[in-house]
Amino acid sequence: MSDLKNILSDIKNKKYAPVYFLHGDEPYFIDQISDYIEENVLDEAEKGFNQMVMYGKDVKVEEIVESAKRFPMMAEHQVIIIKEAQHLASKMSLMESYMANPSASTILVFNYKYKKPDGRTKVFKNIKKNGVVFESKVIYDSQMPNWITSHLKDKGFTIEPKATQMLVEFIGNDLSRVSNELEKLAIVHNKSVPITPLVIEENIGFSKDFNNFELRKALGARDTVNVHRIINYFAENPKDNPIVLTTAQLYSFFIQLLKVHALNDRSPRNVAKTVGINPFFVNELMVAVRNYPMKYCSRAVKLIRELDVKSKGVGANQIPHADLLKEVMVKIMAS
Repeated sequence: MSDLKNILSDIKNKKYAPVYFLHGDEPYFIDQISDYIEENVLDEAEKGFNQMVMYGKDVKVEEIVESAKRFPMMAEHQVIIIKEAQHLASKMSLMESYMANPSASTILVFNYKYKKPDGRTKVFKNIKKNGVVFESKVIYDSQMPNWITSHLKDKGFTIEPKATQMLVEFIGNDLSRVSNELEKLAIVHNKSVPITPLVIEENIGFSKDFNNFELRKALGARDTVNVHRIINYFAENPKDNPIVLTTAQLYSFFIQLLKVHALNDRSPRNVAKTVGINPFFVNELMVAVRNYPMKYCSRAVKLIRELDVKSKGVGANQIPHADLLKEVMVKIMAS
């Protein structure tokens, strides 16, 4: 398997492989490699005769092989990109002979999304031997802060931890959407100053004061007034603040507190590592640990599970989500 940065670096340096087999559950990285090849390997004059995009649903394997064997016209290479290549899974063996000796003047790219190829087959072994195989793995929510920070660093930007947390909360691990939002910020923001929560609010539209992150913080501090202010804001903006997301965030919060309660070593570094958060947020978490002993955290987890069931209409028909949430917050803070 090859690393994303190494693959892109080789392509930029015109070190091309005859076959790129890009597979996995995260489409963003597959598109990143495929789109770069499509946009940059050939110049505009060469693309007309030497670049083709085919779709796995529509194309026959024989057509791919026949096209791949052709020589480029007035160019050093031809590029053939097979999108939705996962639809060719049952027919890949028909390319076994070609993959054993692929044409050096053809760059054949397979976008094989949401599916894992059978690595035991001879055709796949041939691809691995003579080409580049890249597995695009999903970036989980807990990994997103580091990914965002690294992505922005590559572009020359820095970002405050709370601003990163806001992006993760509102967008999750949808890399394409996160990348699009960061591209917008890169256009309007000055590289010399960090991206702050206010910058996120002004340019992307997420409230820096009324979000699940701030709700968790207020709840951890037992700040009853702010908890209810945030819930009232959620009630007025239900589409932007679905209760299913709030429930998941609250559940995660109290699970984190339980993990800290189980620690003997509560140094900031160990807490951050164990819980999987930026050290910047450890102090806030420890405030909540002091306010909610272990047995109350366990009770809170039970109440949040009940909230999740009720919010889906089980045993609580017609009750507004904001009222359900307020009821649970009162019970948790009354512990």
